[in-house]
Amino acid sequence: MIMIFSLAVHILAAVTWVGGMLFAHVVLRPAALPLEAPQRLALWRRVLGRFLPIAGASVVLLLLSGYAMISLGLGGFAHLPMYVNLMQGIGLIMMLLYLHLVFAPWKRFRQALDGSDLAEAGRRLGQIRLLVTINLVLGLITIVIGSTGRYWI
Repeated sequence: MIMIFSLAVHILAAVTWVGGMLFAHVVLRPAALPLEAPQRLALWRRVLGRFLPIAGASVVLLLLSGYAMISLGLGGFAHLPMYVNLMQGIGLIMMLLYLHLVFAPWKRFRQALDGSDLAEAGRRLGQIRLLVTINLVLGLITIVIGSTGRYWI
């Protein structure tokens, strides 16, 4: 029962994080482009201010549920199939990118916006966009690996 619960939490956390990035990149970003810089930057501050804590909670849930499944259902780290190791490795890279995004470009974006430095805020938003794009691609790859990996053998 713990394995099923852990898997459900893992899937929902991954869908929340990756789905949020996909929505922001593919839907919200193009819709926000016609806005003037002050309105667009203010919108992104509100959006990211709501999404980043949700993504952070997803990161924590992914770690807890993933390592619970490894420990309780997959026989520990010594017996992991290749696809699980790939998911784990890519996931850890994604989490490090997320932490960098939160503690560097996101922090600097807010500081620039608070100081009315729109050019700097725009530059920092560009960095955030790049990190989100990389994480989105890695997340989609990880979802494919997780969904198909057990069939590779």
